[in-house]
Amino acid sequence: MSYIAKPVAHHPALKRNELGLTHRDYEGSMSTLCAGCGHDSITASIIEACFELDLPAHRIAKVSGIGCSSKAPTYFLGRSHGFNSVHGRMPSVTTGAAMANRDLVYIGVSGDGDTASIGLGQFCHAVRRELNMTYIVMNNGCYGLTKGQFSATSDKGSPSKKGEANPFAGIDLCQMAIQLGAGFVARSFSGDKNQLVPLIKAAIAYKGFAFLDVISPCVTFNNHDASTKSYTYVRAHNEAVGNPLDFVESKEEITADYAEGTSAVIDMHDGSKLMLYKIDGGHDATDADEAISLIRSRAKTGQIATGLLYVNKDQNELHDVLATDPRPLNSIPQAELVPGAKALEAINARLR
Repeated sequence: MSYIAKPVAHHPALKRNELGLTHRDYEGSMSTLCAGCGHDSITASIIEACFELDLPAHRIAKVSGIGCSSKAPTYFLGRSHGFNSVHGRMPSVTTGAAMANRDLVYIGVSGDGDTASIGLGQFCHAVRRELNMTYIVMNNGCYGLTKGQFSATSDKGSPSKKGEANPFAGIDLCQMAIQLGAGFVARSFSGDKNQLVPLIKAAIAYKGFAFLDVISPCVTFNNHDASTKSYTYVRAHNEAVGNPLDFVESKEEITADYAEGTSAVIDMHDGSKLMLYKIDGGHDATDADEAISLIRSRAKTGQIATGLLYVNKDQNELHDVLATDPRPLNSIPQAELVPGAKALEAINARLR
């Protein structure tokens, strides 16, 4: 695979933050995702949020698993710490890193498959342990790297690429996060930058587990046989010469801009429609029961509630729960980390 690298030079008049950095300083490599992918819009919002928060690169650690979404950290914060883990194991890797160095800002990027399927157990325990991190799910309801099968968040009855309806109810990760005790829970749409950037900034600033579910359209597999513009339809009505080829049509980015307390119907690339509802100031985001009720009531009408759904202003984080040393563990001298056999015996005695 070859692609054009980003030029090193940039205009000297680019806007700078308080650190003297530009947006370019928060970018990464060129994206290899499909043109028009919602994940690239989320990447742009993360870049904007970190730029506006004046975060230095060396204070940020980005961690991911496997999937289209987990490729995204390559495309932002190229000067920050990063680790691409195995499928579904991003939370445990982030937990280990956060225990070793509590001074870093941890941004975990995952997908609906990486989180709601193989990584569901890891996700649940990261929430209940109140890990101090920002957990972003790029949610497109399908497995993009393995040709578009249903993921665990795909809505019941939604068509696959071949037009088959999903027979199972989808997992609502926001409801699950609230029930498990997440202190900050929000949902947004990749094309609504005006809403998404402030939510990412708030999530990063939150002390505790901050969860952000972002609906992100898949331009390649969010279609079905009923559409004459689907790739299967085109293949069936085209006489190909030579070996079968695969082509991803370039699409325009899907965006949305609508007022709080109103709904919007977003036309998808395959002709289907996505119904969004942006919650207004009347919603009590500190009431977990009201948040879950809002999600469910809107879902009954086919709408997806977006915005800050729930926040616990008094939540602790993992280091507070375990009463660890205020210093990063990786900076504590070896003599303190290994206190000797007697101390170890006392610890073991407490566990017997």
